[in-house]
Amino acid sequence: MKFIILLSVTLLAVANAAEDVVILRNEQSVNADGSYQYAYETSDGVAVEEQGHLKNAGTDDEAIDVQGQFSYKNEDGSPVNLIYVANENGFQPQGDHLPVPPPIPELIQRALKYLAEHPQTE
Repeated sequence: MKFIILLSVTLLAVANAAEDVVILRNEQSVNADGSYQYAYETSDGVAVEEQGHLKNAGTDDEAIDVQGQFSYKNEDGSPVNLIYVANENGFQPQGDHLPVPPPIPELIQRALKYLAEHPQTE
């Protein structure tokens, strides 16, 4: 009996939380060539946009090229914005909240430059 009461209270809480968020905008299109785009916004501050298309169709270099962005409010109310590209080079996100890799030490930079200027011969 306790389980049923707990389950009922949990479901009621989830249902009430879901009612608070309203879809303000929802757009989507898919074209015959496979390109697409979609966008939506919700009343809790979430905004998402993405578009993609197939490039180099029918070749060995065929790849999906995607560009998009999304934003939302963090738990502390601060905005989180992310812009991204996804293509043959992988997923490439950009955002102020993402960690920045440390700079490459000068000694390693010099070694890489030397290796590039003096390729190994067989």
